[in-house]
Amino acid sequence: MYNVLICDDDKDIVAALKIYLSAEGYGVLTAYNGRQALDTVEKETVHLVLMDIMMPGLDGISATIKLREDSNIPIILITAKSEDTDKVLGLNLGADDYITKPFNPVEVMARVKSQLRRYALLGGMEKTPTALRIGGIALDDEAKEVSLDGEAVALTPIEYSILRLLMQNPGKVFSSARIYELVWKDSAFGAEGTVAVHIRHLREKLEINPAEPRYLKVVWGQGYKIERGEGR
Repeated sequence: MYNVLICDDDKDIVAALKIYLSAEGYGVLTAYNGRQALDTVEKETVHLVLMDIMMPGLDGISATIKLREDSNIPIILITAKSEDTDKVLGLNLGADDYITKPFNPVEVMARVKSQLRRYALLGGMEKTPTALRIGGIALDDEAKEVSLDGEAVALTPIEYSILRLLMQNPGKVFSSARIYELVWKDSAFGAEGTVAVHIRHLREKLEINPAEPRYLKVVWGQGYKIERGEGR
């Protein structure tokens, strides 16, 4: 599933675009200014950005420049008819396309699909490796097997999915809510305790001393991450 970030200070436009994109099966992330958009791209997996030009704080042009410093994800600008100069400037500075308000939902979806298809063909989306290793932990996603220092470890499907998510993103912190949304594919309301229980079970199976984990770390007040343990 591709994740699309919508960034616009007009909450009605964000809500409308979210409805259209969700109906097409896209994951949707939201931001209301350029700074929030940059933070979201840094923390989440984003495959395309729909970005308004005129926003308070950090505007869409400035955010596009910052994004292009280290990312080649498609950026589609959301513009008003009166913003032709900014539209051209945005394209010159790294945006891939634009849509003009008021927009036609069919046109928006066509442009989103076109940019994602082009991005994929150009190799922008790296294939997720099926064999993962963090220190002594090895995960074979094709065989659905996990081992620790060469010894097989039996995990439940939920434990396996949480571990795979963390191993695919070493060092990245995921909140309990985000882990629940990605693994359970459901709303994360009240999910903190459920995730904590599964993390504890993973530690019991993968850590020599679960109370002082080498791999599965908690970042207090933020969530969980996996780190490469020091060699023995």
